[in-house]
Amino acid sequence: MVGDAIELGDLPRQRRESAGELAQVADGSIMVRMRLELPPLLDQIVRELRAAGYRAVVVGGAVRDALLGGEPKDFDIEVYGIAYDQLAGILARHGRVDLVGKSFGVVKLQAGTGREYDFSVPRRDSKMGLGHRDFQTTFDNDILPREAASRRDFTINAMAYDPVEDQLLDFFGGAEDLQNRVLRATSDAFAEDPLRVLRGMQFACRFDLTLDPGTAAMCRSISDHYPTIARERVADEFMKWAVKSSHPGRIAEYLAASGWDVHFPEIARLEGVQQDPHWHPEGDVGTHTMLVVDAAARIAVRENLGGDDRAVLLFAALSHDFAKATTTMLREREGKLRWTSWGHEAEGGPMARAFLDRIGIKSAITDRVFPMVENHLASSSIGREATPRAVRRLAMRLAPATITDLIRLIEADYSGRPPLPTGLPDGAIRIREMAEAQAVDRGPQAPLILGRHVMPYFDDKPGKHIGEVTAAAYEAQADGAFSNQEEALQWLERYISER
Repeated sequence: MVGDAIELGDLPRQRRESAGELAQVADGSIMVRMRLELPPLLDQIVRELRAAGYRAVVVGGAVRDALLGGEPKDFDIEVYGIAYDQLAGILARHGRVDLVGKSFGVVKLQAGTGREYDFSVPRRDSKMGLGHRDFQTTFDNDILPREAASRRDFTINAMAYDPVEDQLLDFFGGAEDLQNRVLRATSDAFAEDPLRVLRGMQFACRFDLTLDPGTAAMCRSISDHYPTIARERVADEFMKWAVKSSHPGRIAEYLAASGWDVHFPEIARLEGVQQDPHWHPEGDVGTHTMLVVDAAARIAVRENLGGDDRAVLLFAALSHDFAKATTTMLREREGKLRWTSWGHEAEGGPMARAFLDRIGIKSAITDRVFPMVENHLASSSIGREATPRAVRRLAMRLAPATITDLIRLIEADYSGRPPLPTGLPDGAIRIREMAEAQAVDRGPQAPLILGRHVMPYFDDKPGKHIGEVTAAAYEAQADGAFSNQEEALQWLERYISER
């Protein structure tokens, strides 16, 4: 419970190595001595502020990540007892200050090292309406660390670290919740901002956390406020899920517990959809999909994928079987009634696109996910008897995604069926090898016949006939009619003469 000392031996080893003596403080909070090393300039500024009579502490994700044994990359500093303009004046001595965040009490410092740090003065937010942005913000020099921490969303984000005292300020049990893998709201004020539910989604999946029942009840109480969240903010949280999650398969559990699965029916309706146990001993489609996204995250780490490339893989893994919810039925196969989902890959592509468009994911990602979903059974459909022509055409169908992208999805899909073996099926291995041999693993062949080659045959007059000829040439190239520029021009000469 908050206020009780946590025994050092209860902390995981990776956290014990950066933690020291624990002590109880007078206000009932826990102060954990820990080491969180600040960049030299930041440490200098914090100590300069202390010498001037102000207390500066590290807040938010950097503290959480340090307790989890990670190395924080971004540092946010909150300064107590100081006015915004005073803080900006002090920081201006150390670099260029940006006051774009003044309405939120934030000063951005761009140091000579090229790094940017956020400094803020504590604030109070008063709810003025139903929307995510409907808050009135006020600032008060007398706000103390506990009150400032109480406005943060989750206890794991409400901790602060005082680098001068080398102490962790934990007023709401965030360290204990991290230890117990619980995601808990800091206070009842959580329900004032519906975006916090989606933030909780990606936190649960990033840090392998279970939603606290009381917090889940608050989430359910504001489920009808989802439409007030701007589409781009929904996209932000789903992108963090895709790019940062170590356990992305917790998404279905979290959405169900929070009651927000109603807003993402494509995910919710996978639960309970039956599969043939011979091919899918792991269970229903919902179980399979969550195993697949977890496998995709592991593949992303192995392949060092980040940004859009990782997001493409995770979103393709999440959506690859969306259409099983509408195509699955018992059919007679080999003399027995079996659960089948014929055509789900073709129907799934548009469903994946509609889902990603609705939550605001940019087209550069969606345009790659769509053909991956439509072709995720390629190792079965063409892999067993793969030919150079079939693989070249697969590369064309997948663009702007690639065969390399698809192979990663196939591996994740194949690995989401425990206790069956993980890895790649033989058909996918053949596709990969043939694609690499033809240099189409990273994209389809570039067309050898372009408009400039065709125009002279039509007196350099533009028109749809130019596109028709170049399209026919590209089809012939995919079929293997020619493989170099000389052969391509010879083909063009014959084609035009026979046209």
